[in-house]
Amino acid sequence: MSLKPTFQKKYREEVVPALMEQFGYETIMQVPKLQKICINQGVGGATQDKKMVENALAELTMIAGQKAVPTKARNSISNFKLREGMTIGARVTLRNERMFEFLERLINVALPRVRDFRGINDKSFDGRGNYSMGVTEHIIFPEIDLDKVSKITGLDITFVTSAKTDAEALALLKLLGLPFKNNQKN
Repeated sequence: MSLKPTFQKKYREEVVPALMEQFGYETIMQVPKLQKICINQGVGGATQDKKMVENALAELTMIAGQKAVPTKARNSISNFKLREGMTIGARVTLRNERMFEFLERLINVALPRVRDFRGINDKSFDGRGNYSMGVTEHIIFPEIDLDKVSKITGLDITFVTSAKTDAEALALLKLLGLPFKNNQKN
C-alpha cells in the first residue's frame, strides 16, 4: 500500500467539494484538476560552457525528484553563437504523486524561503486555465546544497490544469494553497 501525498488527499476531500459549490458543477468529473507541473530552466551560457548544462540537469533532477531532460535549440542564431541541436536548457514534467509532492514542497518549504516574499502574481494565466510563475533563485529549494552551486539561476514553473477559464484555475490553485498576492486577506 502506497501513501498518497497530503495535497492529493486535500484535493479530493476539500478542493473538489468547494469548487463544486462555488461554480455549481453537477458531477465530480466537471471539477478542474491539476494535470501536470512543468519545470523549465534555460541556461544562457550553455553555448560557451557545456558544464553549465550538466549542472542545470543535475540540480533540476534533485529539485523535481525525477530525471530532467535536456532541451535543444530549434534554430541557429549566429549572434548568440547558437547552432541548431545544441543543448540550451533543462526541463522536467511532473504528474500524479510526484506532482503533488513537488507542489507541497513548493508551497510549504521553498516559497517561504524567498527573500521579501509577499505572494505570487495572480496575473500570469494564459487564458486557457494554465498558470506560469518564475523563480529567480533556484537555491530556495532545500534539495540544493549551497556549497556545490556554481551559479544561481532561475527557473519557470507552469501549472497545467483542466480548467476551462482562468477564474476556475485561479480558484483551484488558491484552494490548493498557492499564496497569491491578493489572497492574503483570507
